[in-house]
Amino acid sequence: MLGRTDSRGRLLFLLLAFGLAAGAIVGRLGWWQIARQPDLAEAAHRQIYLRVEVPAQRGTIYDRSGTIILAETVTRDRLIADTTRLDAADRDALTRILSDVLGLDEAATASVGERLVSGRAYVVVVRDLTPDASDAIRARILEARLPGISFEVESVRAHPQSGGGPKTSLAAHLLGFVNRDGAGQYGIEQFYQEDLAGTPAIVESDRDANGKPVIETQHTVDAGTPGVDLSLTIDAGLQLALEQEVMSAWVADRAKSVSAVVLDPYTGEVLAEATYPSYDANDYAAIASSDPGRFVDPVVSEVYEPGSVFKMLTVIAGLETETVTMSTKIDDVGTLHLDGGRTKIDDADRRAMGVMTFEDAIAFSRNVVAAKVALGLAPSLDAASSVLHEVWLRLGFGSRTGIDVAGEVGGLVHDPAATAWREIDLANGAFGQGVAVTPIQLAVAFSAMVNGGTLVKPHVVRAVDGTPVDFGAGGQVIDPSLSPALTALMHHVVATVPFYRDRTLIPGYYVGGKTGTAQIWDSEIGNWKTGVFNFSFVGYVGRDPGYPDLVIAVRINEGHPDVRRVGQLEMPVMSFELFRRIATDAVSIPGLLPDRPAPIVPIPHPDR
Repeated sequence: MLGRTDSRGRLLFLLLAFGLAAGAIVGRLGWWQIARQPDLAEAAHRQIYLRVEVPAQRGTIYDRSGTIILAETVTRDRLIADTTRLDAADRDALTRILSDVLGLDEAATASVGERLVSGRAYVVVVRDLTPDASDAIRARILEARLPGISFEVESVRAHPQSGGGPKTSLAAHLLGFVNRDGAGQYGIEQFYQEDLAGTPAIVESDRDANGKPVIETQHTVDAGTPGVDLSLTIDAGLQLALEQEVMSAWVADRAKSVSAVVLDPYTGEVLAEATYPSYDANDYAAIASSDPGRFVDPVVSEVYEPGSVFKMLTVIAGLETETVTMSTKIDDVGTLHLDGGRTKIDDADRRAMGVMTFEDAIAFSRNVVAAKVALGLAPSLDAASSVLHEVWLRLGFGSRTGIDVAGEVGGLVHDPAATAWREIDLANGAFGQGVAVTPIQLAVAFSAMVNGGTLVKPHVVRAVDGTPVDFGAGGQVIDPSLSPALTALMHHVVATVPFYRDRTLIPGYYVGGKTGTAQIWDSEIGNWKTGVFNFSFVGYVGRDPGYPDLVIAVRINEGHPDVRRVGQLEMPVMSFELFRRIATDAVSIPGLLPDRPAPIVPIPHPDR
């Protein structure tokens, strides 16, 4: 007979274990249902919920008249293909249709063919289709009974005005472009991105099993704000003429690039600015893949040694320190030995012109005289260096002008307090060597010389949504009493030297300026480039003597001159001749020059 087995303890243990397990399960379920209920509900909602940002309408950019559109947002179509539904014959037919309607070249046609064999259900075949192109393609597709083809609407940035050169849009460097993500790149589009783009609308809805919104459930959470419209200071007519002028000079002079800017010296308004080579902002993607450096605007973003245009800064330093006057006579010896004979500087023609007045020395661009004046600015080399350097800084060199476009650089100006200058450094600086500046800096500095000594803030936006923009008054950087002397000196330059006079003066207008020619350092070979130079001219044009209306800065980058003799370089279009062409274009634009008060003419009384 088997013994009795007592299972009461075992049963109690099992009951306790099951009770604990059930309690844990109930507690866990309770934690999910109560503590995590909001998270679970949110996760479930996300499976059927759709939140979409709808970009705002980007603002339009106009020229100064407010009527000529320079950049606008338009709707275009993109053609979508479900390539899983297309057989070989369908793909060939679609490729032929697109090639015929759009006039695609061999490379573009091949690219379309490659997209159609991807085997994906959603392929963007072509973009930026105009309504006419879409209608023509749609009709051909229906006629061919091609499956899996649809059209989607997208917003794109358009630049409707053609530029002054082939395959360019007007003011491309100044405006920049807008990429596929709606972000402005370069120029005004990047600088004013937030203003132009506005804020997107937020739309929420449920979505169906295919992920598409359920229209009946759509509601707007945030209406967003549209982008603002900008009216620029640019005159479209002058801008086109300027682009044509710089392109012509680029061709004639076989230059790497040619740049120019036209500035109102009293307000800082940029009336036109251009560089060639330029690009078509409507086709920025092609440039991005082949030559992205083309997007950079040399007027504000590229520095260079300006050469003798910088002698005007040396003039200011000399007049302010009263170490020289316009009539001071100085001996031009042709070559000046410095630093105990270890260094030297030469006049461009290596010839001495003898004793001459300071104003004539500037007119004939004598390096030796400019160096002598710089070395005599103060009793010691360090003090003289500080005087000239301070004038540079005061006139804006070494810092950004604050112009309202993206990518401006401040240039390079070495501080003698950080590293003491040798005599050769001060002498070179006196005629624009050893410094690096931008054309916009030169235009602003020369504006201060002729406008009474005010350093204006250059700008390209005139109004936002029709409201004028106030950029504030500039600071006084030169004694107003110096402006007449500086203005007269610049006129003396172009009126005295026959080489300049014959190709710079404009009948009926008052003209002045200063030339600059500089060698170009090649950092790769550690020596000066041969056969190419930077040519500059910064000057003014006015309707009345002593009252400039416009300041124009010109740069011909790596022009290829003929060397007639040492110091005499000749090109088909010299910098001062290009200035004259641009100035003539500017004064010919109706209403461009600022209004001037009419003279008061006394009317005789009939009884007298």
